[in-house]
Amino acid sequence: MPRYTSYPTVPFWADGIDESKWKQTFQSEFWKKNLREGISLYIHLPFCDSLCTYCGCNKKITTHHHVEEEYLAAIEKEWKLYRRLMNEPPIIREIHLGGGTPTFFSPRNLLLLLETITKRSIVHPHREFSVEGHPNNTTQKHLEVLYSLGFRRISFGVQDNDPEVQRIINRIQPFENLRNVTEKARAIGFTSVNFDLIYGLPKQTKETIQTTISQVLELKPDRVAFYSYAHVPWTSRGQRLFDENDLPSAEEKLALYISGKRLFVEAGYQDIGMDHFALQTDNLYEAWLDGRLHRNFMGYTTQTTSLLLGLGVSSISDAGIAFAQNTKSLHEYYERIDKNELAIQRGYFLDEEDLSFRKYILDISCRGATQFRPVDLPLLEEFSFPELSSLSADGLVDWNKKEVVVTSLGLHFIRNICRAFDLHLLRSHQKGQKIFSKAI
Repeated sequence: MPRYTSYPTVPFWADGIDESKWKQTFQSEFWKKNLREGISLYIHLPFCDSLCTYCGCNKKITTHHHVEEEYLAAIEKEWKLYRRLMNEPPIIREIHLGGGTPTFFSPRNLLLLLETITKRSIVHPHREFSVEGHPNNTTQKHLEVLYSLGFRRISFGVQDNDPEVQRIINRIQPFENLRNVTEKARAIGFTSVNFDLIYGLPKQTKETIQTTISQVLELKPDRVAFYSYAHVPWTSRGQRLFDENDLPSAEEKLALYISGKRLFVEAGYQDIGMDHFALQTDNLYEAWLDGRLHRNFMGYTTQTTSLLLGLGVSSISDAGIAFAQNTKSLHEYYERIDKNELAIQRGYFLDEEDLSFRKYILDISCRGATQFRPVDLPLLEEFSFPELSSLSADGLVDWNKKEVVVTSLGLHFIRNICRAFDLHLLRSHQKGQKIFSKAI
């Protein structure tokens, strides 16, 4: 089941994309939106010291840090290619460094990267800069440099604290490392320290996940992403190392989620949408409360920019009416950038139907309700209303032909409710195609 950071979701995009059409679309949308909204940037930093076998992200495993300079030089070239399409300095509202492991890169190289991006750009006073960090290799110097550049949010990949689960997923990180780096980040001035946890991993039980959550709650993260493990060994080869008999059943996996959610709520966290919990002091909660929550390829965000530029191998750009994804091959990425070509490999240009149903999915995932356009009723009656009837019978939604509202029980199943508006997925199921992992 997709996480709906886009619609249509990536598997339905076309391999191959008209580069000139994408450039025209990006340029046109930039001119419309830069002064009004600013833009968001996602920068993919793919290198990791070791393979976490559960991970489905695009990554390159190496212990040789000389790869940093070549990669950052390519990022700079790619940024310059996009800058040529801009008629004015970009107003940067949001930067997210993802991976891979962004803190694989040295503090000095991260400084050079961000100075390159912000040079001759305008950094918005209400920016949100965030980074993903590994508890084992995020140093005091990393934190100091990122803070000096305007970063105030950092997310640490915890996943699970149980030694046996860590051994199986090849992610050995003592809890003390997480405690130390969290305390350092807060002492330096980071105002939002976030943890990523995963339920449904091999050998997880209700007891072990409750222990993990109880431990991380001692550190009171400002927000928590509590993700469902997506078992897709047909695309993520590392997952083939698992014994599938060690994976929890669908019923056991749901019990893990409900048990974890109960602990978060009891500790004062608000369930603000798909997989995310936030303290009432966190700005993500405030955005949820005010109806300002937005969702894009970086997950939930307080920024409502509708133009997201992705830089780096496999990164995705969202121009509001079109998507483009860079090649997943590092070699091909370097080759294209060296030729002064954009590295885009696949993408999608949205039609009117896509734009309507994308809005329904965004409304459900960010606000828990949406209203229907009369012009969409034929499609809604054919595809969505039968799904909503089933969801309503389970107590997950209240709906009529004008709107749908998610119930308190339905908050456990936002992805399933979004699926009712995923016409591409529903049509593919009519053809008997299997594309995604199970929702639970």
